Amino acid sequence: LVQLVESGGGSVQAGGSLRLSCAASGYTYSSYCMGWFRRPPGKEREVVATISPGGARTYYSDSVKGRFTISRDNAKNALSLQMNNLKPEDTAMYYCAARRSSFCSGQFDYWGQGTQVTVSS
Repeated sequence: LVQLVESGGGSVQAGGSLRLSCAASGYTYSSYCMGWFRRPPGKEREVVATISPGGARTYYSDSVKGRFTISRDNAKNALSLQMNNLKPEDTAMYYCAARRSSFCSGQFDYWGQGTQVTVSS
């Protein structure tokens, strides 16, 4: 059974930092592309960042580039998202996701339940 469990969300003031974590189990973690997505209030889900199976290739949406860093530890089946200089527009439910491919473009196959991030001005 594939499981993705996010943690680390919370409330923070603008300019602050949070670190999200995702614990993966039930599949060969090191073979999957991983990603962070978010759904802001009243909006559709959007990609935040992705990372290739080996960690060599990363992608960031323009809205978070330079502020967020995605990383993975294949020995621990763990995914992280370091979020710095947070802005109110970063407020959203954040989801960890896995894609059964070496390539991160395309549909993701497994999703976590999400962790809420709220940034106040």
